[in-house]
Amino acid sequence: MNGTRTRELHLTSYYMMLGLATFIRRNYQAINPREIPKQDHAIRFGLLGATDIAPWTLITPAKTHSEVIIAAVAARDRKKAAAYAKKYKIPIVHSSYEELLSDSAIDAVYIALPNAYHLEWAIKAIEAGKHVLLEIPSVANAEEAATLFQNPLLTRPDGPVLLEAMHFRFHPAWQKLLSLIDRENIVEVHSTQHVPRGIVPLYGSACKYHLAGGCLMALGTYNLASLRQIFGAVPIECLAASCDRVPPGNDQEIDRAFHGSWKFPNNALGSIEADFMADGGYSWPLTEELPTIALPKLTIKHREAIVEGDLPSGQEHVVTKIVTMWNWSLAYFYHRIDIENKHVVRIKSDGRSVKEWTETEYVKDYAGDTGIDSWTSYRFQLEAFVAKVVEKPQHSQSRSSLPDALGPIPGSGVWIEGEDSINQMNMIDTAYIKAGLPIRTSSLKNGERKPTN
Repeated sequence: MNGTRTRELHLTSYYMMLGLATFIRRNYQAINPREIPKQDHAIRFGLLGATDIAPWTLITPAKTHSEVIIAAVAARDRKKAAAYAKKYKIPIVHSSYEELLSDSAIDAVYIALPNAYHLEWAIKAIEAGKHVLLEIPSVANAEEAATLFQNPLLTRPDGPVLLEAMHFRFHPAWQKLLSLIDRENIVEVHSTQHVPRGIVPLYGSACKYHLAGGCLMALGTYNLASLRQIFGAVPIECLAASCDRVPPGNDQEIDRAFHGSWKFPNNALGSIEADFMADGGYSWPLTEELPTIALPKLTIKHREAIVEGDLPSGQEHVVTKIVTMWNWSLAYFYHRIDIENKHVVRIKSDGRSVKEWTETEYVKDYAGDTGIDSWTSYRFQLEAFVAKVVEKPQHSQSRSSLPDALGPIPGSGVWIEGEDSINQMNMIDTAYIKAGLPIRTSSLKNGERKPTN
């Protein structure tokens, strides 16, 4: 082996080890961030429900935000709330959701209850003057979304901030992806996500129709949002939709996997594949029931374009751009954006190829312009939420007496408007109808039992 080849191998090994060390460091800091001191004027959050998701989606991100304090929690079972508060060092325990909403010291609430209860408690929180960070999906159906996001209280200058927590849209990697595509020339987008079988329990709220559950609600909603974001438009029509239902003996109005395709402007096609009990898909025998391990994948194909240049008469040079993002919905853990430009020189008359080659570029972005590379998408989302809250007069006035050194809260410029969330639920509803499943309903209509969180 010559000296040049040896040096190349050494450099490759070095960069692989450096990349692994960075990956471990970044994710360790994301899971175990160092808590920073809080400002006196920090936004005080209350948690509606002692939920399993809140430690990752809000409690941990809040540790690195000087403007956020997790101040209180309420649950139907006070003992559960007390144990939760002790575990996560939350100072105040309320005996009911109503009691928490009546606490004048609470500025904002996080709602991660079963979907069927989102509308009820989001409205009550808004009426109590609380800002609301609302887990996905925002509500149970499009009618409810319009009821919630068109609430007149939200339009007042001092009205509460309401945000559907579509966290992946706030990560710099997603914004980087959007900067790499040409929406007018996209012909096809395919979005996939697979959660290995065994992670989502059949007895959980995601698998109960009366709690507005289902794969499309819990997982596929991200896929639908990715399509609308990539095209920058709502779909014209749902072309096809089908689902695999949960096993017999369980709620047969629940989809465990969902497949769908939509027509978008410019005659473009968007499709999804979402499965929150995924198994099989391997090439080896006897693996049909093994949980599927696969990264979320988003593939964006552009329209063929002519490349100008000097060519022999009767030939043309065309290029097709394909952008693929790996792990798009969990980009903070790991991601990669592949930009492929597939070139072909061909005979115009019959399309015969003369020469073909592919140019590929790999892109990553963990920090963006305003963040830190160990921030999760939930942490970037929290940054945007706080930036929006402090714009409100009741909060900006309290900050006016602070030292100038604190400066403004920059955020990222990314936001999800209420109309966007309404469009999201419209897309879900039409997909369920096309697949032959009923749209979901809420606690205000189905009369079912109260949440247990």
